[in-house]
Amino acid sequence: MWRGARVVSGYLRRFSTAVRRRMEDEGDWLYSSEWWGSDSDDGHSVLRSTSGKGNGVVAVVAYPSSRPSKMHWSGMERWLQQRCEEVHPGYKDGGKLRILGYQWRVLRFNEVTRQSTAKVMAAYRENTPGVVYLMQQPHCLAVPYVKSMVSAGLTTIASCSFDIISALQGKKNMHILCIGHGGGSLPLFLASRIQGAIVHVVEIDPLVISASIRAMGFPGFSLMTKSGDRAVTKPDIIDEVMWKGVHERIFLYEADAEEFIVNNTNVYDMIFVDAYDGEDIFPHKLWDPDSPFLKALSNQLHPKHGTVVVNLHSDSDVLNHDGSVPSELEQILPMGKYVSQVCRAYKDVLVGKGGSGLAFTVAVPWVCNTSLIVCRGFGRDSKYFNRDFAINTLISKSLELEHVMGLPFSCLEYIKRGFIVVG
Repeated sequence: MWRGARVVSGYLRRFSTAVRRRMEDEGDWLYSSEWWGSDSDDGHSVLRSTSGKGNGVVAVVAYPSSRPSKMHWSGMERWLQQRCEEVHPGYKDGGKLRILGYQWRVLRFNEVTRQSTAKVMAAYRENTPGVVYLMQQPHCLAVPYVKSMVSAGLTTIASCSFDIISALQGKKNMHILCIGHGGGSLPLFLASRIQGAIVHVVEIDPLVISASIRAMGFPGFSLMTKSGDRAVTKPDIIDEVMWKGVHERIFLYEADAEEFIVNNTNVYDMIFVDAYDGEDIFPHKLWDPDSPFLKALSNQLHPKHGTVVVNLHSDSDVLNHDGSVPSELEQILPMGKYVSQVCRAYKDVLVGKGGSGLAFTVAVPWVCNTSLIVCRGFGRDSKYFNRDFAINTLISKSLELEHVMGLPFSCLEYIKRGFIVVG
């Protein structure tokens, strides 16, 4: 989540890296004017309702997208038709699938907080043009803090003993938990890029879940019931065409994060935490070192390579030297004054004092967010372990990971800035 139209001065410049981008990044900050939005832009609301879970007015606002251009739509239509033949050979009812267009869709709380954003493709069948199918584009991450969480988190677990290459190829499972759903861009990206990923998502607000499925193109087949079964027993043909198995590896639960964690015994390789309410507050129970949540989270994190990534507001550039927030920023950065406490709590509970592992933060380019990464088994047994060892290991692994995953953005860009080891 990120607040309002707030951009830190000086973050708008681009960073040069040695990594050559292999494809156009549709979510690059260069196109942020399309999805950042303002009160005077040409966006229009496609969903609007009041939450019963503390998120206020929940709305999805649509903005026109310039990428991909119309000249490339025919290629996607051929891809959809090929998928259709693979899923259901000889299936011709409804006619060919055609592209209607692409949009950015932004999930907002209380008109101010931009909770998440996603690119959506709209398609229809020639014989039933009145029925529109939405497909969130899983490769496209626009918000900088999400790219930071992905880059720093995957680079870190790859630097431990976890064989992420086998997970990417689907040769082994990678169990991932996402606390906080929003529009679903993070879990969808992970499930689509990592063939062995089994992704559990926990979201407390049913309205947010509904908005992501109805208005942001998140696969509805992922939704689970209270009893732990699929809400829809079998995906329809169009779901199979668009997702081809990705939706079968995502499990979306409507639940309170603390209750979910305390009441299950799963073991996760990675856990992503991005849980802010309509007032932009990170619940105290999700970072209190004495809370049942953190203790249960520690028990469910893999003991050898488990990695947790937490999205926090306010980065090191806007904090005082003692970690406090300047008085003039307290109202717009309600989380800032607690950043150091959150970092310490996660590090102490998940790694322990003197334990084998690493905790660090990186500042997110362009926006006021910090990514906290806590992992087990990162080089603490090495006699050469220090800050330089840690960051050099991460830089080397980030370049390798970007190449293997074929990412359109640079992992390094989201690791090198404001790197601080949590002592």
